[in-house]
Amino acid sequence: MGLGPVMLDVLGTRLVPEDEARLRHPLVGGVILFARNYESPRQLAELTAGIRALRAPTLLIAVDHEGGRVQRFREGFARIPAMRELGRIWDVNPKRARHLAQQAGYVLAAELRACGVDFSFTPVLDVDHGLSRVIGDRAFHAEPQAIAELAHGLLVGLRQGGMHTVGKHFPGHGYVRADSHLEIPVDDRSYTDIELCDLIPFRQMVTFGLSAVMPAHVIYSRVDKRPAGFSEIWLKKILRGELGFEGCIFSDDLCMEGATVAGGIVQRAEAALRAGCDMALACNKPALADELLAGLKWEMPAASKARLAQMRGRPHPETLVQLHERAEFVRALHEVAGIGSGSGDLPLARG
Repeated sequence: MGLGPVMLDVLGTRLVPEDEARLRHPLVGGVILFARNYESPRQLAELTAGIRALRAPTLLIAVDHEGGRVQRFREGFARIPAMRELGRIWDVNPKRARHLAQQAGYVLAAELRACGVDFSFTPVLDVDHGLSRVIGDRAFHAEPQAIAELAHGLLVGLRQGGMHTVGKHFPGHGYVRADSHLEIPVDDRSYTDIELCDLIPFRQMVTFGLSAVMPAHVIYSRVDKRPAGFSEIWLKKILRGELGFEGCIFSDDLCMEGATVAGGIVQRAEAALRAGCDMALACNKPALADELLAGLKWEMPAASKARLAQMRGRPHPETLVQLHERAEFVRALHEVAGIGSGSGDLPLARG
């Protein structure tokens, strides 16, 4: 049995029979973890091992672990700063900011990989237009080029730690005030305006080797009447065609209010997959997950199977305790701990 096109969550810190039944369903290909699934690094490693033991090939395991207010695992993990802190350092010392972005990516990825998580849905590539309530300090900067440079540094660090990258929220969530978790946001700018600003970080990150993309539940009304995650124009024509992106596309959570324009949960998943997503996420609503698994009919294209298989994290033989004994990691941990403490503009050490 191969990987299916659906990513689900699980109920708690340990698998229960209800979880196991869902995760064994042939439509499932991945699991996304949340704060409720975490109590300690050891428990997390046991949970991910249990998830992997259910299937062959093993399910993908993901998490939203960006830093700042979006960091699911905290006690026992390094504090990753909000990406805005790197943007503030960029304004003073771009070289230092790029270095710290790489160190943050390395720490983030290495710790997650040591506990069996394949990848995090990061980096956020949204431009901070000073409007979005849900993005805010999750964005690196207001300048697209600064975002691209800092996200590239993060990408290098994530790779160093054994992890792939997921750029979000394509083509940019930063211009709308509405929170797509709760509302259906509409961005009424022209394609040209979006292309000359918000698309710049995505375009450059594609050339840097971005592994995956998550589209926004935002309607860009002058481009398509459908949200980007349900739009063949955005995903097939622009992302794949014009930007030349060949990696994986994950839908944003189909249980969010911004996804309801596509209908019921089965219709939402069908719309996302038809538009070009390789995997559809359904989170935090077990009844809707069951409805989706009972009703979705979808034959996975070979290209989607191949793209999803490439999202597995690089093998990581160390435990978190062993990782924290490695000199290279300890140096990175020390530097990341200083971000936002007023030491971010210090020059790079020589030698």
